[in-house]
Formats: sequence, structure tokens, C-alpha cells
Amino acid sequence: MYPLHYTDQMGRAVLLYRKPVRIISLVPSQTELLYDLGLGECVVGITKFCIHPKEWFQSKMRIGGTKKLDLQKIKALQPDLIIGNKEENEENQVKELMRLYPVWMSDIKNLDDALHMIASIGEITDKKENALELSNKIRQGFKQFSAKPLNQIRTAYMIWYNPIMCAGNDTFINEMLALCGFQNALKSKRYPALSTEELKRLNPELILLSSEPFPFKEKHIAEFQRACPDALIKLVDGELFSWYGSRLLHSPEYFLNLRNSIEQQLQGNV
Repeated sequence: MYPLHYTDQMGRAVLLYRKPVRIISLVPSQTELLYDLGLGECVVGITKFCIHPKEWFQSKMRIGGTKKLDLQKIKALQPDLIIGNKEENEENQVKELMRLYPVWMSDIKNLDDALHMIASIGEITDKKENALELSNKIRQGFKQFSAKPLNQIRTAYMIWYNPIMCAGNDTFINEMLALCGFQNALKSKRYPALSTEELKRLNPELILLSSEPFPFKEKHIAEFQRACPDALIKLVDGELFSWYGSRLLHSPEYFLNLRNSIEQQLQGNV
């Protein structure tokens, strides 16, 4: 059966000579996916940001951060498969790993990309049935989730502070905002930095302060309220907007509750 060729989401051919039993994950959301696919014994290395599941964070070898990998630790683990992401990992480091090991890379812009990634990782790790069941549950969750009521709410989703950075178009967060029923106020691509004056001119009706990568807290709300006094400002769970693995199981219910809460506040009922 082996060797087998697979194609990752960057269109690269990935050759495996055997079923992978020493896997390193370079991305938190994909680490959690590997756990939920039942690959506990096979995953030997994760990043310092792979906080889910907690038992892996406490017990698995940490091989640096998503942008600053410890290549020596990775080499010591002798992986037979490395799983990364085009956006989250640093290109030159990934290219160095590709010279030495099979590296499967994801490239996620929308829900379909995420579901394709789940199916592909299930296939490459011999967990195809688990991945199919997981994908079906996620797809069904979003299918039952109607986004009509808030389609016209102009929203700015903040991911960083000092400088202020927002999620623009061509991002997975933008897709989640649309599915949640929000209209992204930013027309820029990727993650533009904004001055306070630019944020004022943007004049969003709703500002969402994410819990990650910058951990916005209650204390930040007042500052954004001064800049945009007419906007409704909410703290939100960034993992449910930006993690594109098995955590998507929990996003539809969270989005529905968030949307209902915002509707009530905008209508003056809270």
C-alpha cells in the first residue's frame, strides 16, 4: 500500500512511506483536531500555544511557537509527519522542515476549506471515518444556523491592541462573521492595522474584542467606547471565530447565543 502520495491545501505532493506514528502539529486548532480524531499515541510534538487539550499541553513535547519553531527539538523527535498551516507558520522554517520530513500544509479561508482539511488529515492519518463523522456534525451545525437577522450590522473584529489590528476580508474570521450574521466593516484584506482616527471614520455599529491572539478584557471596552461612542462593544471567544478544527463543533451554538444577546442590546431590551 505504501508509499502513498497525498496533496495538501497548498497543492503540494506529500509522500508517506508508512502510516504516520510520530506526528508533530505546528498549529493549535489542528492539534485539537488530532486529539479528537483519536491520535493520542501518535502525536509526539506540539507548540507552546496548543493549549487544547489540557492533558497534551501538560504532557507533550513543545517544539516552540507557531512562528518560531525549535528545529533542533523537532529533529530530535524524528517525526514521520508534520502538520502545519500556510498563514500561521513561518515560511522559511517550514521550507527547512520540508527538506527533511513529510510536511502537510493547510490553507484555510472558509468553512469548506476547514472541512476539507479535516477530511484530508483523517485520510492521511488513517482516521477517515472519524474525520467524516466530525465533518458531518460540523456541517449540520452550521446548516441549522440561520444568519439573516443581523446581516446589516457593520462590525469591526479586533485581534490586536497597540497597534489596533482588525480581521479584514480574505480571512477565516471574515467567513465566521458572515455565518454569524455580521457584515465586516473592513474592506481591506488580511489583518490591517488601524489608528484610532481610522477606526472612528470606519464608524462600526458593533465592535467585537477577541480573546485571542490579544486577550482583550473589560478594561479595554472603555477606550474603544471613547473612540466609537455609538458602537456596541462585546468581548468574544476568539477560538470559536478563528480555530478551524474540531472546535467548530461548538461555534454555531455560541454564535446563535451571541447574536441573540446583541439583538436584545441593540433593541434596548438589556
